[in-house]
Amino acid sequence: MAAEEKLEAYFGKRGPFKEGIGMLRSITLKCGLEETLKWNAPVYTMEGKNIVGILSFKNHYALWFFNGVFHTDPLGVLQNAQDGKTMAMRHWKFKTDDVLNPEAIKKYIEEAIQIEKKGLKIAGNKTVKREIPIELKTLLLANPALSSEFYNLPPYKQNDYCEYIATAKREDTRERRLQKIIPMISKGIGLNDKYQK
Repeated sequence: MAAEEKLEAYFGKRGPFKEGIGMLRSITLKCGLEETLKWNAPVYTMEGKNIVGILSFKNHYALWFFNGVFHTDPLGVLQNAQDGKTMAMRHWKFKTDDVLNPEAIKKYIEEAIQIEKKGLKIAGNKTVKREIPIELKTLLLANPALSSEFYNLPPYKQNDYCEYIATAKREDTRERRLQKIIPMISKGIGLNDKYQK
């Protein structure tokens, strides 16, 4: 069976997620990505580079971001499939009764495209180290116990916190975010740990 036929079979298969994965496909194709089949699942590429994939499982379906670790994730929806093992990939899970937000999904896919255009990559098995924003650096310097907890986190979790602070455009937003993450870092947990299943 040709790849095109396999793709149509994948999306045409009866099941609880047929409508949902069909909508994800429609949104993704509108972003100008090329549809292909890899690992028996639809994968969307740009100049041969994997950007996103659409997968259907027993209890959920998902949009996979191959370099999701670099996403700003404003809705806090991206999850690491296997904490400690999956370095770059993140997924956005959906259930049968979830109402999809096409505009939000499109923005996440567009960010994935921009991440690819910028060439952001995980080097080997290590997360690319991000520069620590000055506000976070100042906070850590003033609090050795907090600093110890922060540097004991895996690099990708440190990066999540750096990205979270760095992407805040306003000073008051950065300050609110700093206050939010202090107790999390103190407990040795990552910014996105609550989304891990």
